[in-house]
Amino acid sequence: MAEPRTRVALACQGGGSHTAFTAGVLKRLLGDPRLAERVDVVGLSGTSGGALCALLAWSALRERAPELAGERLDAFWEDVAATTPAEWALNAWVLGAGAIQGVVATPAISPYDAPWTEVAMETFKRTLERQVDFGALAPRPGDDEDPLLLIGAVDVLSGAFKAFDSRRDRITAETVLASAAIPTLFRAVMVGDGTYWDGLFSQNPPVRDLTDARPDEIWVIQINPTEAAAEPRTVMEIADRRNELAGNLSLNQELQFIEKIDQLLETGELDPDGRFRRIVVRVLELSRTRFSRSLGTASKLNRDPAFLRELMEHGEARAEEFLVALAFEDAWVRRDHEAVTGFFAEDAELVSAAPFPAPGSYRGRYAIGAFVREHFADEVVMDLTRKQVAGAGVTWSVRVGGGEPPQGLAEAVFADGRVQTLRLSAAD
Repeated sequence: MAEPRTRVALACQGGGSHTAFTAGVLKRLLGDPRLAERVDVVGLSGTSGGALCALLAWSALRERAPELAGERLDAFWEDVAATTPAEWALNAWVLGAGAIQGVVATPAISPYDAPWTEVAMETFKRTLERQVDFGALAPRPGDDEDPLLLIGAVDVLSGAFKAFDSRRDRITAETVLASAAIPTLFRAVMVGDGTYWDGLFSQNPPVRDLTDARPDEIWVIQINPTEAAAEPRTVMEIADRRNELAGNLSLNQELQFIEKIDQLLETGELDPDGRFRRIVVRVLELSRTRFSRSLGTASKLNRDPAFLRELMEHGEARAEEFLVALAFEDAWVRRDHEAVTGFFAEDAELVSAAPFPAPGSYRGRYAIGAFVREHFADEVVMDLTRKQVAGAGVTWSVRVGGGEPPQGLAEAVFADGRVQTLRLSAAD
């Protein structure tokens, strides 16, 4: 009997040029034949730059041609890149102005007083239309084969959050522009009776509404880092961190809601046969520590071709690592000790600390294999009611000895498709 397929929804956080990373992730995931054999993508959501990437991927899936997703994402970001002397000069000016904003007093110009903003939006619209046939995107009621697309924005006048829904709303170029209308750079976008600004002010990205697609798992592609390496001290560092935290606020709230439902279902406080169902949450972060360039707030407007290309390549590499981590997790959950051991590099290290069993350091596949056989039977169990996070490494919440979750963390560092380090430690 064939194994049941996993229903997955993808949520793409906004972040300007940094969402070229998202394009790389989507290109790698949707182009993977191993994933296509066992996963159905039933929904996508996005905000701002994340909405652009989600739209391009969704348009290919809607045509039952997932191989086109990578082509459209590549073509779009190549089109967006600054490739002429005039565009290079404009890009340099934008980055310079962004770098000094908040450091020294700079004149504020309303986008309603700057005619070039209309030109920029029109150019952006034409770029989108070169990749997507918006005339063919009318809702198809009753077609459950179509994945759901949600695009986040906020109505400037009513203050209402809006998730444009492909099953109810016609998705147009204006819909996407509304989600990307940063108010300091662009005028508000009219869609129907609404006047919309960038969805970064509402849901970044929409997650809770993705449950309408009844996914088994939600995979979030996160641009803004959750953690900072050091206390921000300079004006620029403070501005960057403030931007990151603001961008994560709504996302964290929605993910915590889903995690709470998962935990209530497991404890029996909610009926598992009722209208709620468990949804595994996985987060794939843009790793600052593993990207070669600076990623301050100003760089979210950087259209340098090399910068965008590196972000896409970084996204593809992190997606490949994510897929390896999924396979490692699957072996762990199945209690296949031989397969788990096989994921470790020959010179890998496993470090166990309380509350995990047999504290100490185990180096090399042979020693690690003995630890796995002895202690990964009933003592160490992954807790998938808590999100899995893939950033600089991959982190799972873990239960130890059948205790109440979460008791510990398993943090793996991968390289070349193998686990280089696995640290088992107490949860924070």
